[in-house]
Amino acid sequence: LRHAGFNVFGPDRGAGRIESSKAFAKSLMRRAEIPTADFEVFTQPAPAKAWAREREGRVAVKADGLARGKGVIVCSSIEESNAAIDAMLVDQRFGRSGATVVLEEKLEGPELSVLGVTDGTDVIALAPARDYKRAHDGDTGPNTGGMGAYSPPKGVDDALLREVVDRVLRPAVRELAGSGNEFRGVLYAGLMLTPAGLKALEFNARFGDPEAQVVLPRLEGDFVTLALSSAKGHLADLPELRWSKQACVGVVVASANYPDDTAVKTGFKINGLAEMPRGVLIFHGGTRFAPGAGLVTDAGRVVTSVALGDTVAQARETALAGARQVRFQGAFYRSDIAQEAV
Repeated sequence: LRHAGFNVFGPDRGAGRIESSKAFAKSLMRRAEIPTADFEVFTQPAPAKAWAREREGRVAVKADGLARGKGVIVCSSIEESNAAIDAMLVDQRFGRSGATVVLEEKLEGPELSVLGVTDGTDVIALAPARDYKRAHDGDTGPNTGGMGAYSPPKGVDDALLREVVDRVLRPAVRELAGSGNEFRGVLYAGLMLTPAGLKALEFNARFGDPEAQVVLPRLEGDFVTLALSSAKGHLADLPELRWSKQACVGVVVASANYPDDTAVKTGFKINGLAEMPRGVLIFHGGTRFAPGAGLVTDAGRVVTSVALGDTVAQARETALAGARQVRFQGAFYRSDIAQEAV
């Protein structure tokens, strides 16, 4: 489309490999000197297990390809790392996406999500967010595509945001362009704030979900103008973005057994969406209209209940009230989203 003269807000296939292949992304980070965890790439279980054993099993095992946000298993023992490696390389839990795995040293610290809009040269950071990957309260349970998020996150200031742009986003965009893969669109950086400093965990070649649901409602301005400036390569001409001082919190309401797609059942009637508390925004994720039944569930993550507030506590209270109002068989949500900032 871009070669045909269309304005395209999004990367081509080559640049999109920064998300579709974790091995590609980690190699790019190494070349661009982006701070990240020590890692190696494996296709056979024996050397992968040996590498993990040297680190007492304290590793993250990641499927190289796309796995709908669930291709990462964080391990704390040799038994756990052996099981995770076997699940991907022997049992082929993720099919071809897990035929190659990236093993990383396990990092500790709060996570941070920063979305950067780029035209292939310049990068403008959007408001930061923090998402919650684990399925259940207290950061327990398996990794998911995201069970909620809030913005702005506790402990993140303008200086840290500039560091993310200067040390992570801009070097990644520059490295892609230097290899003939100009990136235009949204580049998502998943980060961890470790005792040793900022570390990049992953990149997505798109908005994060549910991060976008809590970042974009805070934007005071025309998003279409921002997207067109990126697509046309004119970000340098854009005025500085303005952001609401309000906080925004999003709580995902999911189907029973999520994130185990083999156990998730769909087709359950959704009630309560027409009776939302004042100030709640509902973003649909896994819903469909069924003749004779109305709106029913159609995926693991069903809707996200989002609210703005003068404080994180106010936004959180309203978003949780909206989540409680969403009713279908097996519905569940995390009750501790943004609790750290209250």
